[in-house]
Amino acid sequence: MIKKDQLDKLLTKLADYDIYGPVTGDGGTLFTSLKEGQLDLEFANSGKPTKGLFFPQTQKMFDFEVQDHKVTGVSEPEASTDPLLLFGARPCDVRAIVTLDRLFNWDFTDPYYNQARDRSTIISFTCTQPRENCFCTSTGGGPASQEGSDMLWTDLGDSYFVESFTDKGKQIADLGGKLFTPAADKAAQQAEQVKGDSLEAIVRTVDIEAAREALAQSFESDYWEALARRCLGCGVCTLLCPTCHCFDINDVVSQGQMSRERTWDSCQFKYYTIHASGHDPRPVQRHRQRNRIYHKIAYMPERLGHDGCVGCGRCIAHCPVNIDIIQVMGDLQEEVKANG
Repeated sequence: MIKKDQLDKLLTKLADYDIYGPVTGDGGTLFTSLKEGQLDLEFANSGKPTKGLFFPQTQKMFDFEVQDHKVTGVSEPEASTDPLLLFGARPCDVRAIVTLDRLFNWDFTDPYYNQARDRSTIISFTCTQPRENCFCTSTGGGPASQEGSDMLWTDLGDSYFVESFTDKGKQIADLGGKLFTPAADKAAQQAEQVKGDSLEAIVRTVDIEAAREALAQSFESDYWEALARRCLGCGVCTLLCPTCHCFDINDVVSQGQMSRERTWDSCQFKYYTIHASGHDPRPVQRHRQRNRIYHKIAYMPERLGHDGCVGCGRCIAHCPVNIDIIQVMGDLQEEVKANG
């Protein structure tokens, strides 16, 4: 247990960490350095996922020099070695980080991602305000999921019920010292009640296994054409997704300095799949929308052993034409049944 009025003292004791938490400003609630704003724990979920702490939207890979058409020098930016603390993340976003852990160590060990992850500690908070489009319980998670967290805190009003799962979590408890106190049985029961109430607050569900079975029969369905007629190809569904990980690599010249950077990309963009030859294996939007759904529900679980969708609902909430992944999965199941 820790009293809420002791939180500032705890953060002071954790001064050696680069602490990132929910900060509310004109752009909504985002996870940023606490050096840049005041911690706000009274929020449902952040507008953008927390993946950007480990996989930045734009990331310099290295600088290089070229003379007479030859590379004459390469230097990598100095990476921080300070411990990083992600504080206050919702369980859906933390489960997404588990997916990214597997992805960035699947067929290649990504040094940029792993350097940030290795120095990170994650304190997640039980989600007590599920939004109307949350469906984490359908994707193997829940508002109090422990997966990927070093600690889980549950709001009990004037205090937090604290659970620690890893050595990194224990280190936070040790640094906090007497600020953390043993929890009474009543507090543990209250925490379970809060978790149960949060679970009941999730109103939308989908049968993911049935959806996977439907996808196996729907690759050539006309449904994708109907869906694509609505899609603008704006990519907001992927850019706000906590597990989407596609990126482009470009060489950039700035003030005479040449550098190579990687930047988030989206499978929904028209030029995403165009080959150097000019061939495009996904030339129309129905192919791109179909790929997004298959990637989340079928391909990533098959390859990584973890769902590519964690049910955060951001793609539903922010789609400008109201494409709803829950409805898509339900429609496909109904179509398969109808075609029996």
